[in-house]
Amino acid sequence: MAKEKSTPTMSDVAKEAGVALGTVSRVVNGYPVGEEFKTKVDLAIERLGYRHTSGSRTPRTGSSNTVALIIPNTINPYFASLVHHINMALEKRNYKMLLCFTEYDTDRELEYIQMARQNQVYGIIALTYNPSLQIPGDIPFVTIDRFFSSSVPCIASDNFGGGWKAAHKLKELGCTNVAFLRIGSTLTNEPSKRKEGFVSACVELGLPFEDLILEDGQPFSEFENFLRAHIKNGALTFDGLFIGTDYLAWQVIRLLRRMGIRVPEDVQVIGFDGIRMFGDQEYIVSTIVQPVQEIAEACVSTVLSKHLSNVPSLICLPVTYAYGGTTKE
Repeated sequence: MAKEKSTPTMSDVAKEAGVALGTVSRVVNGYPVGEEFKTKVDLAIERLGYRHTSGSRTPRTGSSNTVALIIPNTINPYFASLVHHINMALEKRNYKMLLCFTEYDTDRELEYIQMARQNQVYGIIALTYNPSLQIPGDIPFVTIDRFFSSSVPCIASDNFGGGWKAAHKLKELGCTNVAFLRIGSTLTNEPSKRKEGFVSACVELGLPFEDLILEDGQPFSEFENFLRAHIKNGALTFDGLFIGTDYLAWQVIRLLRRMGIRVPEDVQVIGFDGIRMFGDQEYIVSTIVQPVQEIAEACVSTVLSKHLSNVPSLICLPVTYAYGGTTKE
């Protein structure tokens, strides 16, 4: 018996036309594209017999019972934890997740937003990096860590407070000369406040500090150059480091040990995120812990809110400090 031919998908059309998935989405949803691209897509649709259909509908809203989550990846343990808890929060409310990985590709962010709209999702939760991203006004949209406007709720940890806590903890543990290290996006977002909180506390405490912030794409070797420049008589002049993420802290600790510098005996290190070994075991470094489960709950309850216009533009959740073996406790 001959195998039944599968129904062509939007991805099939994109492949047939030789264009991006987002281009197909724009054509089928009536958004403007170049005439050449529109012709290619129209011809591919005709050849494949593609039919544009919407997702399953719920009588209450006329939209699907699906929420799209747009996130860079699940390689990063913090992102993986977010995905897990957001999915659990949705399941608890009888909603499903449409999971979209962008790998920090700004064009893919836009394509996934268009795809989510094409599938008539109930709402979108997104952690994005596109500097010119346009938020659709006709669908509930919640962001993580990035403020767009007063009409788009942003859910974040208290990043300023976390930086402040890190400086106070290093001072409490006896540090007298500290530094802040970070790799980050050029976008102004909530995680940028980690440095602001740290610097504010250092000034308040009279704690000498320096900082090195690399932009995405700059070589990690810049951190090694910075640290080697602060070695005198075989010892690092810093006795405390606050590092923008736990993953970066783990990388820096490996570098320090290759340089013959002991952690925490010679220098104490605090990261940020609260990443645990194997997801639920001990912390990989001493860290400022983000309340991931609470962030997830806030994202889901906000995107599903019947009164989204009344939700605050920024929902900031408290952080805590946790020992992870890289401080003297």
